[in-house]
Amino acid sequence: MASTRDAILDGALHVMRTRGLARTTTKEIARAAGYSEATLYKLFDDKFDLFLSVLAERLPTVGVVRDGAANLAGSVAGKLHQIVVEMTGFYQAVLPIGMSIFSDSDLLARHRAAVRMHGTGPESVTDGVRAYLAAEQAAGRIDPAAPIDGAAMALAGACMHQAFLWCFDGEVGDAATQGSARVDAFAASVVAAILPALRPAPD
Repeated sequence: MASTRDAILDGALHVMRTRGLARTTTKEIARAAGYSEATLYKLFDDKFDLFLSVLAERLPTVGVVRDGAANLAGSVAGKLHQIVVEMTGFYQAVLPIGMSIFSDSDLLARHRAAVRMHGTGPESVTDGVRAYLAAEQAAGRIDPAAPIDGAAMALAGACMHQAFLWCFDGEVGDAATQGSARVDAFAASVVAAILPALRPAPD
């Protein structure tokens, strides 16, 4: 049986996906979860705390952000492929929730302050990819002069844009549910474009 906290996070995910973060209220989340707002506030500080918890516990994860390169194995190309698949799934899940926040400058400012207070933010994705690439550089598997800052931004940007296009076409959800062959083909194309700039040594 799901705990109260789990039920509230499930309710928050449902409401945030259907209404967007800007239009979501704690009253709607509590109603969707089957609890009172008072119960919700015993477990979460506010809507932003809920959103960060949903990000951490209910949306697809990006391994290099959560664990560094610990769970990556194989060649540089294979690791990058996994990273692209995970980032695309994350962005496809988070964009429908978060994009509405940009329509309200006050809400955006409050959200920005909340994520900074928790030591996180959207740059954590590119920071994680950059750290992975730096580790590969240090291990001699990527050329020492490779532009890893630009590569990290290019990888994340490609994933975000593809996720945006799928969301725009009404395909909401994580990329893994949208057809692994298509996601794999996209990842392979992105990696093929990035690898020449990194010039990894033979594995």
